[in-house]
Amino acid sequence: MAKPKILYSCSSCGAQSPKWVGQCPDCQAWNTLVEVRTQVVPSGRGGGYAGAAAGEVQPLAEVEAGSEIRTGTGIGELDRVLGGGLVAGSVVLIGGDPGIGKSTLLLQALVSIGDRLSTLYVTGEESLQQVSLRARRLGLEGGAVRLLAETAVEAILATAERERPQVLVIDSIQTLFTQQLQSAPGSVAQVRESAAQLVRYAKQSGTALFLVGHVTKEGQLAGPRVLEHMVDTVLYFEGDPGGRYRVVRAIKNRFGAVNELGVFAMGDRGLREVANPSAIFLSRHEEPVSGSVIMVTREGTRPLLVEVQALVADSHLANPRRVTLGLEQNRLSMLLAVLHRHGGIAVGDQDVFVNVVGGVRVAETAADLAVLLAVLSSFRDRPLPNDLVVFGEIGLAGEVRPVPNGQERLQEAAKHGFKRAVVPAANLARGRTVEGLEVTPAARLAEVLEAI
Repeated sequence: MAKPKILYSCSSCGAQSPKWVGQCPDCQAWNTLVEVRTQVVPSGRGGGYAGAAAGEVQPLAEVEAGSEIRTGTGIGELDRVLGGGLVAGSVVLIGGDPGIGKSTLLLQALVSIGDRLSTLYVTGEESLQQVSLRARRLGLEGGAVRLLAETAVEAILATAERERPQVLVIDSIQTLFTQQLQSAPGSVAQVRESAAQLVRYAKQSGTALFLVGHVTKEGQLAGPRVLEHMVDTVLYFEGDPGGRYRVVRAIKNRFGAVNELGVFAMGDRGLREVANPSAIFLSRHEEPVSGSVIMVTREGTRPLLVEVQALVADSHLANPRRVTLGLEQNRLSMLLAVLHRHGGIAVGDQDVFVNVVGGVRVAETAADLAVLLAVLSSFRDRPLPNDLVVFGEIGLAGEVRPVPNGQERLQEAAKHGFKRAVVPAANLARGRTVEGLEVTPAARLAEVLEAI
């Protein structure tokens, strides 16, 4: 028989304590420990995932490395982020701001694969009529998609055992509860236990499982951090809910590349794929303007052309402002110091604002050269050529360091009609050239400034 056990779990970080304390020992938050009743099951033989024999040890060389059979969802950008399509038994957690399009994307995917795979859409936030109205509004013919309005995990698993869906969607994990616990739905213990039962079912039955997760005001997935460790893939929806474009980014993927990017456009018929994302991130000016530079960034396996804009103005504050949108603010301060030390250009008394057009976030260091040239262009009020593209990392010693996949970046720039490029010299060490593109290599920041 299962025995009840009382623990205290932190509602902020999910840490557990055998007794109540005023401050969480892990995250140092005050008054966040809540009582959780768990069921202690007597020890017995444990069960592994499907295809894994419990208790058997095998040498790595003797384990057969079978290839995953992937099934396309019919949405190319979603398949790209997933690593090529759905894998049987995989668990995907997708999160994003309210109203950004999580349920819309999954409903479109289910309708697209409904004629090939059996599907089940479990909604805990909406009624069946609301889901049906959304499908009609989007013009979806969802006759093959089966719906279930339920929040009890045991009832959902019983229905799944009876229906045997190949693709299961749970919208959302925060609305579910298990009868084994006494806490309210959405609590740390309920989310963790409900997800554990669903993941166990997906692995044992080979069902591809999608979990929709809520996010906090900081943009992180709500619930315990262990939720992201339990699943195979974590996808984040990014973008302004009031804007047109949406970006789906893979933060974790056991079946594909991380930081892969999928771009969608929201319309009256739902989310539509953007085949050429570089076109939406570039605002080609009719005439050259100061403070604007085009760079080639890389998201996963995809090179993207984005526009970096800078505005430098006289500051009336004791501490001039350093503001970045889409870039790391501390790195901007470091680059301005390098520009002063190795370029002889001081902007210590200027307010500097840097923005990446289109709302995309650039996390790689290849944007260093573009940021410095945009700042310098705005500071001197001298525009750069419209057909110029740059990329490269700047070191503290003033060197221009190479970045990965330089040849692919140049090919993407040439494909969009750019004629000139300033890149790190080490990226051209093999002497390979790109037709129609005049490439200027640079090893030091001074060489870049002289070439520009």
